[in-house]
Amino acid sequence: MPVLRVKICGITSVADAQLAAAAGADAIGLVFYPPSPRNVTIAGAREILAALPPFVTRVGLFVNPEAAWVEEVLATCALDLLQFHGDEEPGFCARFQRPYIKVLRLTGEMDLRPWRDRYATAQGLLLDKRDAQVFGGSGHSFAWWRLPQDLCMPLILAGGLHPDNVAAAVNLARPYAVDVSSGVEISPGRKDRGKIERFIARARGAGEA
Repeated sequence: MPVLRVKICGITSVADAQLAAAAGADAIGLVFYPPSPRNVTIAGAREILAALPPFVTRVGLFVNPEAAWVEEVLATCALDLLQFHGDEEPGFCARFQRPYIKVLRLTGEMDLRPWRDRYATAQGLLLDKRDAQVFGGSGHSFAWWRLPQDLCMPLILAGGLHPDNVAAAVNLARPYAVDVSSGVEISPGRKDRGKIERFIARARGAGEA
């Protein structure tokens, strides 16, 4: 199995961004969605992004945004990748001249080929638990299953992951990457060093097994 990638999402401070990078995270996620407790302002995001070392992918998360809002963020924030967590159409996701990933909100096993075909311009699909009341990351797990290895599109597993279950999730699903936010926190938006370090170590240890 290829080396597993790890994204730490919901970063709200310079200290937590640097903590994630030092622990070996491949990517960090910034939430540009005001209803979320992990929302960041443009000014806060710029400060966080400026403090990151090279080779850490900077991801901006949006939920059913107006195009003008995405463009305003991109005008001043050096994001490498966009993550669309709502009901955005493929044409909307692809219009910003940035690579993007599309989130699918699921309850369990399903055929991913129609979604791959619909979002053919995406860099990958992120699988999270469907929650009618929550956008931008549910924090709840769903019924994992062995993901198809011949989809020809990276699949990212999220939803309720934490240090104590990530190895089992990786061993079963065999995703390209895992994405965690609340599972490595002390409180919403505040990360825990030990949880991040254990999460990354256990995720990669499972992926290399």
